[in-house]
Amino acid sequence: MKKFWLLLFLSGPLPALAQILDDAGIQQIILKATDKIYNYEFDEADDYIRQVKAKYPQHPVVPVMKAIQLYWQYLPLKENKNATTQYVNYLNQGIALSKKMLDRNENDPEGVFFSLASHGYLAMKNHYDNETMKAVGEAQKAYSYLRKGFKLMDKNPEFYFSTGLYNYYIERYPLDHPVSKPLLLFFQNGDMALGMKQMETAVRRGVFTRTETALYLGHIYLKHESQPARAALFLKPLADKYPQNPIFTLGCAEALVQSGRYRDAQAYIERLRNLPQKFLAMPVKVLEGITEEKMNGNPKQASENYQNALKLPVDEVFAKEFTAHAYSGLARISAQSGDRNRAKSMYKKVLSMAEYKSTIQEARKYLKS
Repeated sequence: MKKFWLLLFLSGPLPALAQILDDAGIQQIILKATDKIYNYEFDEADDYIRQVKAKYPQHPVVPVMKAIQLYWQYLPLKENKNATTQYVNYLNQGIALSKKMLDRNENDPEGVFFSLASHGYLAMKNHYDNETMKAVGEAQKAYSYLRKGFKLMDKNPEFYFSTGLYNYYIERYPLDHPVSKPLLLFFQNGDMALGMKQMETAVRRGVFTRTETALYLGHIYLKHESQPARAALFLKPLADKYPQNPIFTLGCAEALVQSGRYRDAQAYIERLRNLPQKFLAMPVKVLEGITEEKMNGNPKQASENYQNALKLPVDEVFAKEFTAHAYSGLARISAQSGDRNRAKSMYKKVLSMAEYKSTIQEARKYLKS
């Protein structure tokens, strides 16, 4: 049940921004700042954020944007204590400034949004630090603002993202975790199809939410819906627009490989090799293994890549599923060579860790055969 709370608020990188005092000019400056953040151009982002602060020094958008900049700049954030402290401080500033807005009007769309965003990001941070109770506490606070957002979609299309995310996961989570069903009876019902539609609306109509929504839709299509080709439709444009972003490029490469577009994926895999983030080494080896196995028909090299990948450090946030991908590859190669016992052993390991529906189904199908 605790995990359900967290799913709603771990959408990661950049939150949607509500209407900033109907100021079209400042909205464009914020968009430029977020583009620079996503593409790791942090000095340029600072310049734009300073312009926003000069005009609206007491608006929560400023500290929240600074927090998000730190999230990307020091990815994975938990490895840098100083940046983590600054991140928490900025989000607490966002909460305090949002509260001032809500004290004047408890349904202020901007106050509601930035309270939701700030508590959600604190929940994410605490979850990644394995501080589960703190994470749940922040997620529960965020939930109250999430519900208010249900009624604000007509006033601000940015809320299509948070509402769609809720509608999808309130139904998806008990399907994946049946034991949670009795605990979710007191929550407002959702609708997965409607939730997906609302998130796709956010990609089209949202000004500030479109990028994060596209990233999350790509993840949903990969993990839950087993539609990697559909995932690539959302993730490839992100990787093309923000080539320095490791998460967008990794998601794109994975979606292309999983959908059988191995040659199209090679440019993105090559880009991953040249990015500086150390946690990319492991998933890159797995993607190389899948390419050798399925595009080049070279099981020996593929097996070597998978085994080398399993020796590398794994980032539990950004690369956990690649461990399951590696064991799945070794299982397929073992099955093809007639080593059924090893194939079963590998697939049992897959089932102990996999979260992607397609990966789980592959393992179960073989073990039942």
